Amino acid sequence: MSVTVKGCCTVRPMEPTWCGRVALSEWDQIGKVTHVPIIYFYRLPQNWLSQEHIIASTLKDSLSRVLVPFYPLAGRLHWTNKGRLELDCNASGIRFIEAESSSTLEHLTDFSASSEYHYLVPTVDYYSLPIHELPLLQVQLTKLKCGGICIGVTFSHAVADGPSAWHFICEWARLARGEPLQTVPFLDRKVLRAGEPPLVPLTKCQAHTEFDDPPLLLGQTDDSEEKKKETTMATIKISKTQVETLKKRANESWHRPRNGRGYTRYESVTGHIWRSACKARNHKENQPTMLTIPIDSRGRMEPPLPKGYFGNANLDTVACSLAGDLVSEPLGFAASRIREAIERVNDEYVRSGIEFLKNQEDLRRFHQDLHPEGREEEPFYGNPNLSVVSWLRLPLYGMDFGWGKEVYMSPATHDFDGDFVLLPDPDEDGSVLLCLGLQVLHIDAFTKHFYQDIA
Repeated sequence: MSVTVKGCCTVRPMEPTWCGRVALSEWDQIGKVTHVPIIYFYRLPQNWLSQEHIIASTLKDSLSRVLVPFYPLAGRLHWTNKGRLELDCNASGIRFIEAESSSTLEHLTDFSASSEYHYLVPTVDYYSLPIHELPLLQVQLTKLKCGGICIGVTFSHAVADGPSAWHFICEWARLARGEPLQTVPFLDRKVLRAGEPPLVPLTKCQAHTEFDDPPLLLGQTDDSEEKKKETTMATIKISKTQVETLKKRANESWHRPRNGRGYTRYESVTGHIWRSACKARNHKENQPTMLTIPIDSRGRMEPPLPKGYFGNANLDTVACSLAGDLVSEPLGFAASRIREAIERVNDEYVRSGIEFLKNQEDLRRFHQDLHPEGREEEPFYGNPNLSVVSWLRLPLYGMDFGWGKEVYMSPATHDFDGDFVLLPDPDEDGSVLLCLGLQVLHIDAFTKHFYQDIA
């Protein structure tokens, strides 16, 4: 795929904003603290086809205006000490790129084209530039052949999680359409005790197994060989009928929930993903495997976080099992392990996790996907482990900047081994899309087991 950059500029807040350094919360500073890419594709109406410059100016103008209430995104990150970050709100702005491609909208919006999406989002150079020179938000507008455009966005995950990212995109689109802001972001991270000292010693903190090193393949002493293996990404569809089949199967086994609340769509489908991955990877019966489940804590805290909280309120919980148990037991067993992990996340658990991290002298071992200044060695959470992120309740679709809603959206790159994302189907017919990253030698086997076992 060929993409040619035609121009690049910096977009800053339209009005003066508060300047100064603020502490990040513990949830901001662990896990994936690099940029997360998202991409939207549009087919332009006839009256927009010849107004390429107006599209770019509309996006830049609305970005300049939305960066006033969302001013942290116009700032820069700084290292303080031993893997900790703080946010310098200095109105340095975000990077806006204009590009064009000879590819067509039809070519890029079929599921097989996802490996090419990285050309359509801005590249973040973690290895050549210090972190305080990297914009926290970057946008690329790419003109396609035959009346299509795409908008690729990369967010710094240290500043915004999924709900916060889509809060921003929704408000940006509203301003681009000429509508007022709907929900003002809540920016005070002190509600999560950002920058404050520990309240209790480490010995009194609740156990948090999500911070333990993940299991290795049996017979291996490290994950170096698994890291070398080529990975790829794919998107598959799970029909409404298939989703209902999995829910029914999970709930009719002897592992059904005791409290009468049936296993959810996420628990049932994710349990099936976990089992299928064990089969595709050809795990031995006594192979330990860990499933990481990101949970939004906004509504699980007492009191709940303020409406519009902007930052990271997601935290991980983990479910563990032997591969043999997952494969031999009914689907309800996997779903029950997932339910136990999710129900663990309450107010006490969230606050205990914050205290645990505050007591850590060095946070670098909790980072993922970061350049060397933040971590000596990148952790590996692939085979025999996996993570399943749910975007099922996020406002992913209907991003109208003035020329109509998107025809397709997707995570732009998703080729890390064991990294799965669940999205609702944009047709709103009850089906689900699964974006998955696996080793090349496992991808076909996973798809085969996934569909055959449903049937």
